[in-house]
Amino acid sequence: MTTTASTTPTAPVESTAPTGSPASTAPHASMKLRELVFGAACAAAVRAAAKLGVADALEDTPRTAEDLAAAVRTDAKALRRMLRALTCYGIFTEDTDGRFAHTDMSRLLREDDPHSLRYITLWCTEPWTWAAWPRLDAAVRTGGSVFGELYGKEFFTYLHEDAQDSAQVFNRAMTTSSVQSARDVAELLDLTGASTVADIGGGQGHVLASLLEKNAGLKGTLFDLPGVVENADPRLRDGGALADRVTIVPGDCRRALPVDADVYVIKNILEWDDESTARTLRNVVSAARPGARVVVIENLVDDSPSMKFTTSMDLLLLLNVGGAKHTKESMTSRMAAAGLVVGEVRPVNSYLHAFESVVPG
Repeated sequence: MTTTASTTPTAPVESTAPTGSPASTAPHASMKLRELVFGAACAAAVRAAAKLGVADALEDTPRTAEDLAAAVRTDAKALRRMLRALTCYGIFTEDTDGRFAHTDMSRLLREDDPHSLRYITLWCTEPWTWAAWPRLDAAVRTGGSVFGELYGKEFFTYLHEDAQDSAQVFNRAMTTSSVQSARDVAELLDLTGASTVADIGGGQGHVLASLLEKNAGLKGTLFDLPGVVENADPRLRDGGALADRVTIVPGDCRRALPVDADVYVIKNILEWDDESTARTLRNVVSAARPGARVVVIENLVDDSPSMKFTTSMDLLLLLNVGGAKHTKESMTSRMAAAGLVVGEVRPVNSYLHAFESVVPG
């Protein structure tokens, strides 16, 4: 039997796949990258939804874009376009009748949700962030902040002097985060046998308040900058339910730490430049008596289910203050260099780890 080659001309097929890669993966990779480089559109849409109060206006009954637009005073067509984009990421959902309803993520944009991320959303997308992100290449080249170049001032000075609305958003975001994680910290830490605990750089004292509520015989000290502790949790201030068990001390832990305690808790403040972190840890060791327990609580950029979030925050810290999120190794090595004897490292929740240590005798 004789076979004859086809004389029908065929067009050459141009492969878009890289050498050594299956051709079938190329379209997926291409579209995935296209989606990623438009990530600013998603962040902007989430911010807009939070600012407009769309999630608060949408209760338990699905509503059309027209209904929601009337409630939040926006253009109905433009709002529908934004909601359509958000549904692609699981933020809101749209039914076959064109009505929008909540998802687990969209509910987190409600201000009254106990796990609300509304202010975290606003903080991570504040106006200054949009100017800083395009300069990431410069920050990577130098290893330092680009903020001074952009605004002529150190980050927190700029916030409090020139961007007070943003400073308020920062305070609300930190308060929200602290309130939500305080319960997890109190649940994790066993303070049996301790008489006193100090919350260093403790903000408004939500972690301290949770620890005191869980441990009836415990007394505590809240230590942070003067402008921060003057707004301490009402439970800790004069007349508050825990006031008779609390001492509030204003100061800067990078300069000195005049606080004596059995247990020191340091949560989410060791993200500055290396020298500031080292000075803070040395000040704790100098202030503490031998055998005192020091618990450092931080987000990590390794061994964590929240890697996308923490690595993004790590880059934002590089841009605004020249700081960094820690790995287990970097946090452990800094604690050891300060003179602490580091022990167990335990997860607090999906995005925080606790480093146990003691001051040597």
